[in-house]
Amino acid sequence: MSAIVIACPDALALATPTAITVGVGRGAREGVLFKNATALEATAGVNTVIFDKTGTLTEGKPALTDLLPAGGGTEAELLRLAASADQPSQHPLAEAIVRGAKDGGLPMSPPEAFNSIPGHGVEAAVNGTRVLIGNRKLMERENIPVAELTAQAEALASDGKTAMYVAADGHLLGLVAVADRIRESARRAVQRLHDLGVQTVMLTGDNQRTADAVARQLGMDTVIADVLPEEKAAKVQELQAQGRKVAMVGDGVNDAPALAQAEVGVAIGAGTDVAVETADVVLVRSDPASVPTSIGLARQVERKIKQNLFWAAIYNLLAIPFAAGVLYPSLGILLRPEWAALLMSASTLIVTGNALMLNRSTLTAPLP
Repeated sequence: MSAIVIACPDALALATPTAITVGVGRGAREGVLFKNATALEATAGVNTVIFDKTGTLTEGKPALTDLLPAGGGTEAELLRLAASADQPSQHPLAEAIVRGAKDGGLPMSPPEAFNSIPGHGVEAAVNGTRVLIGNRKLMERENIPVAELTAQAEALASDGKTAMYVAADGHLLGLVAVADRIRESARRAVQRLHDLGVQTVMLTGDNQRTADAVARQLGMDTVIADVLPEEKAAKVQELQAQGRKVAMVGDGVNDAPALAQAEVGVAIGAGTDVAVETADVVLVRSDPASVPTSIGLARQVERKIKQNLFWAAIYNLLAIPFAAGVLYPSLGILLRPEWAALLMSASTLIVTGNALMLNRSTLTAPLP
């Protein structure tokens, strides 16, 4: 299916941004929904795209990769307690740990209490044991020393894995690490954005080493790591304060404030209802490669609008003086009403035909 722009059928309306309501990207793989004309116009001016990492640049289905017990403990006990505590969580990292325990046939106990700590991790009571799972900031907050495994955590992060500390009753149990596969289309998306002259930024709550490792694989321009969910909108504001026209791409509830703050909020179609509702643009196929498609399509539409404004204006600039008789005293030339009507129809056909050529350009040539 080609790119489609639904507009008011009046030819002169085709020259105005308010006429455009919806665009759908090239083919089934790159469906893009613009919710309104304002979103389409703003997308054309974007020069910086911020990507949330988990579920956007990555598949959002991490898998357990490493278990590193501390103090002579066992991998089985480390994973059993971590998975038991993580059972109520809906975070992809927690689901990976629980899935890893199930695959290993380990028995899990339902936690008596559970609390999610945004930007840090979780705490739970498992058979009377207080279990903590999270990043280094959580361990520091609880005064749990982690020096024993710091080097291993950094090594895992350098490999692009997310390492989480696990503690029980104030003592470090070890590290569990998970890795989320990068979407193949994410690399293509970043390259195409660079071709469009758009800067790319990765925004994530992961530690700096993990974020840098993923960013290197993707070729991202900027990495902003260790960001708490409530800080995402502020990071968008900081970039806007630098004069950037920002599009924020995300899929989760925590991304909604940042989506609203950006000039253009872009939601992954498979994301949460809150993110989709907040966003200005929705990637129907949940494919980050649709982000450059949306920008390219919006720029093409903007170009067509300017061209149609030119054709509509040039007709009036030439025809009105003729109709007023400017050349009649000297040359005897006067624009008769029937010829004016024909020229008006010709102008309508030119503007309409030029707008319809947008479909052909998206099929036969890469988006600009």
